[in-house]
Amino acid sequence: MTTDLKSATALIVGASRGLGYGLVERFLERGWRVIATERRNSSRPALRQLAGKNSRLSIENVDIDKEEEIAALRTRLANRQINLLMINAGVAGDATSSFQQQLMTVMRTNVGGAMAAVRALSPLVLADGVVAVMSSGLASISANTDGGWEPYRSSKAALNQSLRSFAAEMRDAPWSLTAVAPGWVKTDMGGPEALLDVATSTGGVADMLLTRFGQRGLAFLNYRGETLGW
Repeated sequence: MTTDLKSATALIVGASRGLGYGLVERFLERGWRVIATERRNSSRPALRQLAGKNSRLSIENVDIDKEEEIAALRTRLANRQINLLMINAGVAGDATSSFQQQLMTVMRTNVGGAMAAVRALSPLVLADGVVAVMSSGLASISANTDGGWEPYRSSKAALNQSLRSFAAEMRDAPWSLTAVAPGWVKTDMGGPEALLDVATSTGGVADMLLTRFGQRGLAFLNYRGETLGW
């Protein structure tokens, strides 16, 4: 790895809570500068409160469902040097909605929005850097023996497929691509029965992403750095 990470910058898209917020904390702990995004008029104050205490954290607003907001974010960050792009923003869907409504909602954000952000923002990433998306172990088609969570599971599988297509298009890209499976985590989405706390998951994810610097190509890895089946 040739990249000097002592003064590196991470752009974490979708960081107002849960895993995104945890990743902000982990990279700040490692001495990085962090650009974290939340949707405009977010009702969650934690990220803004953290920025008030740490000068290495700056906040931008973007809704990845809106391509014009992604384009505006790229313009605002055009002169920033970014080492890591992490697209964390995503939704689980409303379990009270019909199957079709849930599927369309999660596909729009978890696939359409996430990949629009990857395509627009990855050119900002420096050579030998890392581009990553928050996928899920549930995205693995080969490991699906239990079913359940079908709309969400399908959206993350589609995200992985889209990322593989993007990787094929970008064979000469100067950075690595990673689909990240964070484990089952105690967040609003994962629920209180989950096996991992946010600090354990995001600490593992951060350590794993550090190994992707100076690499090329695509990987599907969990928070322990283990390769998962597509």
